[in-house]
Amino acid sequence: MAESSDNPSPSREDLPLSRAKPAPAGVLEQISSRVRRIVAPNPGPMTFTGTCTYVLGRGKVAVLDPGPDSPEHVAALLDLLKGETIEWVVATHTHVDHTPAAKALCAATGAARIGCAPYEPTPGHAPATSHDPDWKPDLELRDGDFFKGDGYTLKTVATPGHAANHLAFELVEEQALFSGDHVMGWATTVVMPPDGHMGAYMASLDKLRGREDKLYWPGHGAAVTDPQRYVRGLAQHRRQREAAILARLADGDRQIDAIVARLYQGLDPLLRGAAARSVMAHLQDLMERDLVKSDAPMSLKADYWLA
Repeated sequence: MAESSDNPSPSREDLPLSRAKPAPAGVLEQISSRVRRIVAPNPGPMTFTGTCTYVLGRGKVAVLDPGPDSPEHVAALLDLLKGETIEWVVATHTHVDHTPAAKALCAATGAARIGCAPYEPTPGHAPATSHDPDWKPDLELRDGDFFKGDGYTLKTVATPGHAANHLAFELVEEQALFSGDHVMGWATTVVMPPDGHMGAYMASLDKLRGREDKLYWPGHGAAVTDPQRYVRGLAQHRRQREAAILARLADGDRQIDAIVARLYQGLDPLLRGAAARSVMAHLQDLMERDLVKSDAPMSLKADYWLA
């Protein structure tokens, strides 16, 4: 899976995580004048209550982030939108809990696929199983592109970091942002190299801080209602995590497992791998900034030390 909390710690009291939950899976909920939401039945420690699928417009609609490969979820969408026309299927990124349902949904409705670029494996690395290889958009949207549907307008905001092809979408009429997995209110976002990149993630946070969105609709969990304050908190949390990793290296820890054991005490064992990759993402960024060195190419088993 691609999204996860990297586990709240006592030092994160300044980050106001919210455990508020959307409606249960399978319920089509009106959440604004232009937007409805249905949660996919894929709850878990890395997806919270499930993937949030959004329906834009009325009558002629777009389905944003159609969700995982779930016949149950596709059937619910088709049933709940009976009498309406699904014209477009939109994707923020190609992780397997966000786009695989597009295949069945488009086959059933003739809808076109728009949004993020196809997944491309990082050179020198095997294709990541966390990505959907079947997503091939009919219209690829890039930063600053506008897309106008029946009663709504989307503006593309490129937000790489969690995934290299990650996009967010501004709903222009409501000054709201579909933030995908770049920003979620229930948890921080894991950045997993090689496709995920901490430097890009931090730059994308800075980009969002320069905007004036009033509300975020994330890929998992309920709305983020004070986005500017929350994004500042996310950036501060990452800086604190980086400082903690540098402190562990200064104390002689050289491997990621040792750093994770000290920084993520009480971590759910199911999230240990995600935490390790999040630490690796920070180390990659620190190496690119010439603050850390390694005895080998970046990996979970390499030794790391201060430059």
